Formats: sequence, structure tokens, C-alpha cells
Amino acid sequence: MLKILDRYIIKTFFGPFFFIFSVLFFIFIVNIIWVQLGQFMGKGLSTFQILKLLFYLGVSVISMVLPLTILLASIMSFGEFGERYELAAMKAAGISLTRVMLPLLGVTVVLSVMLYFFSNNIIPDFQRKAKNMLFNIAQTKPALNFTPGQFIDQIPGYMVKFDKITGENGENIDGVFIHKKATAYDNQQSIVAEKGKFVPAANRNYLKLILYNGYVYEDNFAGKAENVRLKQPDQAIKFDSLTSHFDVSEIINKAIEEEKITDDYRFQTFNQLNKTIDQTKKDNNKFFTNINNDVLNQTNSVITYMDTKQNRSKAKPKQLLKLDTLKNDKKLEIINNAYSRLENLKTTTESKNNEIDPMVKYYGKVVIYQQRIVTYSFTCIIFFLIGASLGSIIRKGGMGLPVIIAIVIFIIFYVINVGTENMAWSGKINPYLAAWIPNIVLFPFGIWMTYKALTDSQLFDAEKYKAFFKPVTKLFVKKEEHKRYQ
Repeated sequence: MLKILDRYIIKTFFGPFFFIFSVLFFIFIVNIIWVQLGQFMGKGLSTFQILKLLFYLGVSVISMVLPLTILLASIMSFGEFGERYELAAMKAAGISLTRVMLPLLGVTVVLSVMLYFFSNNIIPDFQRKAKNMLFNIAQTKPALNFTPGQFIDQIPGYMVKFDKITGENGENIDGVFIHKKATAYDNQQSIVAEKGKFVPAANRNYLKLILYNGYVYEDNFAGKAENVRLKQPDQAIKFDSLTSHFDVSEIINKAIEEEKITDDYRFQTFNQLNKTIDQTKKDNNKFFTNINNDVLNQTNSVITYMDTKQNRSKAKPKQLLKLDTLKNDKKLEIINNAYSRLENLKTTTESKNNEIDPMVKYYGKVVIYQQRIVTYSFTCIIFFLIGASLGSIIRKGGMGLPVIIAIVIFIIFYVINVGTENMAWSGKINPYLAAWIPNIVLFPFGIWMTYKALTDSQLFDAEKYKAFFKPVTKLFVKKEEHKRYQ
């Protein structure tokens, strides 16, 4: 009998679970598309490549989607039990709420363990693929990545510089300079044009550029003797319009899947991150020691200078100081030198602080990323306790009130998560503690909600709160005397 009931409870849970997971996953993917949209446009990517990239990026959001899905699904499933009076029937049959929650608690534990192994073994690999693919996609259309006024060598075999880039997709350029990279046995060639325009090429392996009003400077005497080169000057060709094709097949065909970025803490497992954390800690300690020594030596130098100058000056202080008498006074020179040294010390300290901040932030990022492999698994269990308890108390299924309550709880969790993360990055709190604070805050709330559910608490009964505050509300209500009817 209980086995049939367990199967029914699990079946009821997984109905909304898969639906909610699909919806949330789609929402997170849409958010990723919105953020990364600029990198997709105008790149000539196929539909398959875009879907593959979205899949790589989407895998990493599962660690955040699964806890929220468990929270929503547990609220909805237990809310439906209460709304259809199935919980009341189970209690009448002698089955406690603890026994009803037990099979789903087991399912949640299994999902938490699966999330740990998924976050530890699968997500790092997909993170590496996604980051490399994004990096390579950014180079598949060099016209969109040129920086005005700078020499760029993104086009294989050429060095280019554009003074100005305009247009919706950066297709219009002004002040064009293109230099062909050549060996001692190749012809040297440089192109200077007033303006130009990138246009789609028939073959996607080539970048088509139309140039207007310019010159082609070319040396056709590669490999010849120096005296021959001196007798015949370089060749210059003026053009009104020139169409050039640049072979970018090396970038387009190979770089999309090529993994050039391998050194990133997000590509590592939990045990590998331990080594990274230890190495980062050693590097930081060595860096901090060097900074302390530098600042301490400079501070000692200032103190020594002031003490030495003070001991040398034995003269009594003057009663009246005038500006014209201080101009050539050695004491004023000593004060100015000391002040200058203090200003240098202040500048050094500020610059060292600017160097410390990135190192502290990186250490915090690595630690929090490692700990979240474990913490999000515990978050699943905590969210189940909260969701199942709330569902049995409110006795309301569907997508109305349960969704609102779940969103409020998740927002609280997310705010705490982001707030502690920023504090850890700035060095105000230990990153290990910062990663666990959201769970530490919500776990007592989950235990309290479970206790309320087991004791049949009327937590959301408005009449109960009215009765509780009745003695206070009576003070603000005007008493009326009883009137007899005559």
C-alpha cells in the first residue's frame, strides 16, 4: 500500500518538475541570448553552430535552475495534495506528513548528488567549450573587431589600420592602411585609401573589401641585388575603386571549435581547484610580503630622515616667523623634504592597494566557485524542506500563489548570494563563509517551516493574526454604549 502511495507521490512531483525545469531553462537561455546577442550578429554562423553554443552555455545554468525547480515543484505538488484533501485523507489513514515527505526527500537527495557530480565533472568541460567558442566567434568577422586608430593583425598575412569605423555592423571605414606581411623573397605591398566598405563575399572563407580613392605601393624586386633596387624605385598605382579579397578560412573553419583557452579556474574540478587555491594563496602571501617590506622600508626611511634632521637642529625656535626670513631657512627645506617623502609614501600605498584588490578578488572568485559545487547541492535539500512545508500549509496548487512565494524565496536567496559574493571579492568576508551564508540563513527557516507543517500550523490564516492583534486593535476602536429600544 505504501509503495503504491510512494509511486503516486513521486509521479505527482515529477509532473510539475519537468514542466518547471523546461520553462526556467528556457528563460535562462533567453537571458544568455540577450546578453550574447552582439557576438552572434553578422558572424556568418550556421544554425547548428548557434544551437551548439547555446547548449554549451545553457549547461552551466542547470546548477541554478535545479534548486529553484525543486522549490517550485515541491510547493505545487504538496499544495495540490492539500487542495484535493489528499493530505487530510493520508493523515486520517495514520500516515504522517513526515512519511509523505520521505519519498520526495529521497528523490531530492538523489538529485542533489547528481547535481554535485554534474557540476564537478560535466559543467567545467562545457564551460571550456563555451568560452573557447565565444572567443573564436569574436574573431570570425575581423571587420567587427577592429579598433579605430590601432594596427590590427587579425587578418592572416596582413597588418591593417582604420582611422574611423562607422555603420550598423562596422562595415564603413575611413583612412585605410593595409600592409602585406612578406618575407625577403616576397613582394612588399602597402595600400592606402581614403575610405572603404566591407561587403558579403560569395565565398564565406573570404573577406571582401572595396576601397575608394587610394594608392597601391608595391616593390616588385624581391630577392634582387641592392644596386638593382636602388636604380628602380617602388611602383605606385592610383585607383578610384579597388576590390580586395582576404583569405580568412584559417579563422572561420578552424577557430570555432579550436580550444585556445585552457587556463581558467572554471574549467577545473573540485580537487583541481584545491591546487589552484593553494597556489593562489602562496602567490598572494609572497606578493603581500613584498608589498609590506616595500612600504615598511619607505616608512622607515621617512622616519629616519625626520629624526636625523631633528637631532641636527639645536637652535631655539623663533618667536616670530616671517615669510622673507623662512625663504632661505634650512628648517623649511627639511619640512618640505619630509612632506614630499610622506606624499611619496601615500602614493606608494595607494598604488599597492590597487594591485592588491585584483588578487583578493581572484582568490575569492576561485574559492566561491569551488564551494558552490557543493553548496548548490545542499540548497536543493533546503529548498525542498521549505517548498514541501509551505505547500502543505497553504494547501493551494497551480501556478498562482505557489509561484509568487517561490519567487520571493528565490529572490531572497539570490540577493544574499550576490551580496556575500561581492563582500568576499572585496576582502570584507572570508570567501568560504560567503559561499555558505545563503544556506546557513535558509536552513533554520526550512527547519522551522517543516516544524510548522508537522504541527498543522495555520501560518497563513488571516483570522489567527487578527485574533493575535485584537488586544492592540481594541485600543484604537471607539466603544459605544448599549442603547435600549424604547
